[in-house]
Amino acid sequence: MKGLAFQLLRKLGTGGFHSGEVLAKEFGTSRSAVSDALKEVEAEYGVRLYRLQRKGYKLETPIEFIDADEVTRLLGPAAKRIDLELLDTASSTNTLVLQRASAALTKSAASGLTIIAEHQTAGRGRLGRAWQSSLGGALTFSLLWRFRGGASQLGGLSLAVAVAVLRGLKAAGVPGVQVKWPNDLIADFCKVGGILIETQGDMLGPSAAVIGIGLNFRLPDEVKDRIDQPVSDLVTLAPDASRNRVFALVLKSLVEVLADFEERGFAPFRKEWESAHAYHGKPVRVVRAGERDLAAQVEGVADDGALLVRAGKDVLRLASAEISLRVAS
Repeated sequence: MKGLAFQLLRKLGTGGFHSGEVLAKEFGTSRSAVSDALKEVEAEYGVRLYRLQRKGYKLETPIEFIDADEVTRLLGPAAKRIDLELLDTASSTNTLVLQRASAALTKSAASGLTIIAEHQTAGRGRLGRAWQSSLGGALTFSLLWRFRGGASQLGGLSLAVAVAVLRGLKAAGVPGVQVKWPNDLIADFCKVGGILIETQGDMLGPSAAVIGIGLNFRLPDEVKDRIDQPVSDLVTLAPDASRNRVFALVLKSLVEVLADFEERGFAPFRKEWESAHAYHGKPVRVVRAGERDLAAQVEGVADDGALLVRAGKDVLRLASAEISLRVAS
């Protein structure tokens, strides 16, 4: 039933009302099968439909599904570096790409494999957090990139990836997005996206990184209610934003930045990242596992991506921690 359900959804995504009889003929099934499949869509994916006698079915909120041909066109020459796979639904795109990357040598995936899912059932964020999204309401994808060097040379990779995402969003006409160390994308201190990188390989090389990116495109209220922090989405920042255009231009930017990162590391991107850091120069509360919270001020980031904060007279390097704005007393 899922295959038929997504076929119907893609048809309804073109807009307007669609007759159940016409849909049944087009997909070689019965009107009752169409009705059952669309009930499944509402129950499982939270999609809301209008039903009118003699007119048929219509999506309450249009969904722009990813079009592989359109994405390839927008990628231009960068399409040669990408092997794009589009899935209707997946548990976690990062998990799938990790599995492909670590398969037997003769079957392992090449650099550039990209899997994007219209709906994730078990998307993962940093520190094991669940990624909340709705069908067609997010961009959730993972990219495999192989490096000649070892894992020890990948310091600052997540920050370079954030720079690539910001460049892609700007090219797609989405303004106002900033970064929050180490891997969040925010707008007016509300989260709009995140980056999850998982690596494989030896310290001395070669190595591979699975780069998972999640961007809130259009968040329904019921999804916002499941998230325990302030959130926003791309259509709030750019009402005319296109999912296909955003995805393609972010992916194109990633190809360019990753090629540069492999040759020169994070250092060339450091100033650009700092200029986009919403917490730069601000007082923060630092939460470190097993240690007392620390009041500090953000100074910047090092060439390996470590956060530099000033606490009293000392400047500390943080490789992993949680930071939040500290309210002045």
